Amino acid sequence: MINKFSNIPLYSQLKDLIVDKIERGEYPEDTKIPSEQELCETYSISRPTVRQAISELTNSGHLYKEKGKGTYVSKRKSRIDIKNYSGFTDSILESQVPGDNAIISVKTAHSNENRPLSDVFGIPYGHDVEFAEIKYLSTLKDEVLALNTSYLPLNLFPSIIEEIKEKKPSYDIMRGKYPLVPVRVRSGLEIAYTDQEDAKVLQVQIGHALLKVESVLYSKSGQIVEYIISKYRSDKCKLVFENAK
Repeated sequence: MINKFSNIPLYSQLKDLIVDKIERGEYPEDTKIPSEQELCETYSISRPTVRQAISELTNSGHLYKEKGKGTYVSKRKSRIDIKNYSGFTDSILESQVPGDNAIISVKTAHSNENRPLSDVFGIPYGHDVEFAEIKYLSTLKDEVLALNTSYLPLNLFPSIIEEIKEKKPSYDIMRGKYPLVPVRVRSGLEIAYTDQEDAKVLQVQIGHALLKVESVLYSKSGQIVEYIISKYRSDKCKLVFENAK
């Protein structure tokens, strides 16, 4: 119960109570929790206190609201378990059949129109290098979890666009390209927010918080062979990293 003599704010105590009920299954996924008025009466606290607790639990992804219906318990976040994290999780080059990914577009991109590409690949100003740009989804049980964009230099993989469209297996795509097999990665994680395009694909509102992972994959010789931007829905995913030494 709520302790009104505690130094812990009342709204924070209510948050903990609701989360505890969710974790113990008293409030199952996709079920409606008690109304604001019911929570006020049950715990003898004010409506602003209840609203603050509900608002913060909604922002954190524990709850969601349906207009005119009430507040419901969100589904548990999918665990993206990256054991001995390699950064290759969403790599096109590491896919068994790259074309089997939930691809939404494949096209040619130009470094002189995409400043991050020039920065990542160290392309001098004024020079233009062509890349294959592959956008594809990470899904679980038909639910979209992430939008991935992979960039592959066309001077290294000149036929990659056609090969992906033809759904060729990776051993065919990489045949004779052993020096280009990725063996090392440098990754960065940050919070980002959906723009109009991301929001439409990920089925969320504009401005929704995302977990953005950028990965640069290197061959044995140190050459960059792939650059991946993965945007995970923060309300659906929990990234788990484990580094074995």
